[in-house]
Amino acid sequence: MADILREMGPDVTAIAHDYPNALRDRQVLEIAFAENRILVTNDRDFGELVFRQQLPHKGILLFRLGDERMSVKRKWLEFVLREYADELANFIVITERGVRIRKRLE
Repeated sequence: MADILREMGPDVTAIAHDYPNALRDRQVLEIAFAENRILVTNDRDFGELVFRQQLPHKGILLFRLGDERMSVKRKWLEFVLREYADELANFIVITERGVRIRKRLE
């Protein structure tokens, strides 16, 4: 996914490549927040951190697709970035049925 985003132009950090050790989800969220980055993930645990533990974030794109092929993710990512550009600071869930937006807690 990081390569796809880099092709589109944004400055991208990939946790698996840019940080030496495996990080806990909480640490990943803290890094994204500190660096003012939108987190793109398949991991539902970030919903727990954001909504139950009320940790801050700068935006999360959570992919919940049955078809995990990169070509499918790319199409959805392009769609969300184009159609929901003003909503990227929120928690966005992307499924085959569409896009759901949960407003970020201030």
